[in-house]
Amino acid sequence: MKRTVLAASALSAAVITGLTACGGSGSDTDAAADKPKATASQAKEVSPAERLAKLMVTKAESGYTVKEPSDGDALAASQEDMDVDKAVCTPLAYAMNELPIGSPQATLTHVATRSGAMFTYITLSTYADGAAESAMKDLAKAADSCGSGYTATSDRGSSPYNSVTVETAPSGSDESLATAATFEFKGFTQRLRTQTFRFGDTIVNYFTLDSGAFLQSRPGEAKIPADLVKAQNAKLG
Repeated sequence: MKRTVLAASALSAAVITGLTACGGSGSDTDAAADKPKATASQAKEVSPAERLAKLMVTKAESGYTVKEPSDGDALAASQEDMDVDKAVCTPLAYAMNELPIGSPQATLTHVATRSGAMFTYITLSTYADGAAESAMKDLAKAADSCGSGYTATSDRGSSPYNSVTVETAPSGSDESLATAATFEFKGFTQRLRTQTFRFGDTIVNYFTLDSGAFLQSRPGEAKIPADLVKAQNAKLG
């Protein structure tokens, strides 16, 4: 059965998934002695991916459980796996499917939950000089051009959005954009929301859905948690 964007995926996976981690290391004393020591500049160098990992908000900072989403949690696993019937709407489709907008150097997505049935996906992305501004420009164009809706598809299913509206985003960043989109699921209207912020060369996108509405077959009205946004944005600003 084809699934509408995140209607089945977030419910089947994100609720029950836990974070697991393991690791280990070993070294040979003589071999290590032969290796040149890292210079001070090398020791301080941080990759874009490592930088994002440090910028992702934690439970201690936000009060929300923040963890990696499950495999298959979104309509598409990558930008290349998604097709959009209206090309101009593609950045919106990415923003509503845990994918980065534009062409980032690195990206990281976690899902934040607390009591209740709201799931908020936080996607952090870092860009080369000027690329973040370009990505935000394309997202704004999509929001202005796709009010009548669009359809995103992948080998996992199809997501037909009926409408897109631009809303007011909180202040405090270099740029921001907020949207609401609707689609039908089992005869009920579901409203999903995004808020996207640029801080220099870093973009954070929040995407929230009301999972309880899908489970209970009722209309859904997703609301992005203001306290979560405040906590995450504080680490970026």
